[in-house]
Amino acid sequence: MKKNILVGQSGGPTAVINASLYGVITEGMEHLDEIEHVYGMIHGVEGFLKDSYTDLSQDLTQKELELIRLTPAAYLGSCRYKLPKDLTSPVYFTLFKKLEALNIGYFLYIGGNDSMDTVSKLSRYAAQVGSPIRFMGIPKTIDNDLMLTDHTPGYGSAAKYVASTVREISLDASVYNQQAVTIVELMGRGAGWLTAASVLARKYEQDNPLLIYLPEAPFDFQSFTRDLTEALRRRPDVIICVSEGISDVSGRLICEYNDEARLDNFGHKMLTGCGKVLENFVRNHFGIKVRSVEVNVSQRCSGMLLSETDVNEAAAAGSFGVRAALDGATGKMVAFNRTLDDPYAMECSLVDVNEVCNKEKPFPSHWITGRTNDISPEFYPYVLPLIQGEPKRAVSRGLPVYAYRK
Repeated sequence: MKKNILVGQSGGPTAVINASLYGVITEGMEHLDEIEHVYGMIHGVEGFLKDSYTDLSQDLTQKELELIRLTPAAYLGSCRYKLPKDLTSPVYFTLFKKLEALNIGYFLYIGGNDSMDTVSKLSRYAAQVGSPIRFMGIPKTIDNDLMLTDHTPGYGSAAKYVASTVREISLDASVYNQQAVTIVELMGRGAGWLTAASVLARKYEQDNPLLIYLPEAPFDFQSFTRDLTEALRRRPDVIICVSEGISDVSGRLICEYNDEARLDNFGHKMLTGCGKVLENFVRNHFGIKVRSVEVNVSQRCSGMLLSETDVNEAAAAGSFGVRAALDGATGKMVAFNRTLDDPYAMECSLVDVNEVCNKEKPFPSHWITGRTNDISPEFYPYVLPLIQGEPKRAVSRGLPVYAYRK
């Protein structure tokens, strides 16, 4: 008897999360002997519990499907819905009844750490009640902080955007012959992978950004004062890149020096403002021109700076997840194994989702150099292959053409 696929997107969107969706849809439609429909949850599990879903295998034209592949953000809509820890909660019974009513045999969730937590809970509940439904996690996060995978879809494009944007900011800051500091605040709650990519903006050694601070190393204002003093001796225009999640040695977030950070549904602090804190500090202690730039959502939703490598790998992850589920796998996450550095090559594999969820892969400490204010050249061979290539986009009247859910 044929079964149906149900796919959803969760957590923060990325530039290539829809490429993974494309991979799931196209692979599912390649197995018409086993799959009848590919359904999509509107706003993830939260929406599905409200009976909000669509038939992706019937409602999309081939042209729309190709547009989805290069459309940033989350075509199906996302959520930050946290399933209860207690597997006896009535929500699981309700959810599985809805899955059975749609004849779902394969559940694929595209997301980051918290989404893998959802896959873990659902697969464990299925095992507990003897349900044959298979659950698969498809990784995505610009933070690149998922365990047991070389990297994650979304990171390459975001890294490319960050490096390109910081390079442009550096050019802008260099036009005047006067001392000035620009602080660029980038995403990264507990892992500095994305901020580390700003080092790629340098055109030569000792070029901007001169200072880079990641959450993995405690931030100290006295050390920062010394670092900036020395940087200003080297050149009048100084670019500083910081992760939003930098904290002092006690663990207090630098953004909390300004205001208490709020919490999201998963208990994570909603971070913003460390750039402004540092801007005020520099103005008060150095008395020079200073500004802060919060790149914010642009780094995760820029479709015009996509990495072709990232797009292709995201789609491959979706396809591999479908094939693995059809082969009987459940409670797994698709992972990337780097098989060659030069020329770069990777292959997909499966890892236990329980070994991924609720954990975080930090930026390697041996790649943090200087006085914890710089990035080692060893990082380059790792990150450069991930930002390569630019896919051919659909453009109309000088603007990109994207897919929009009706």
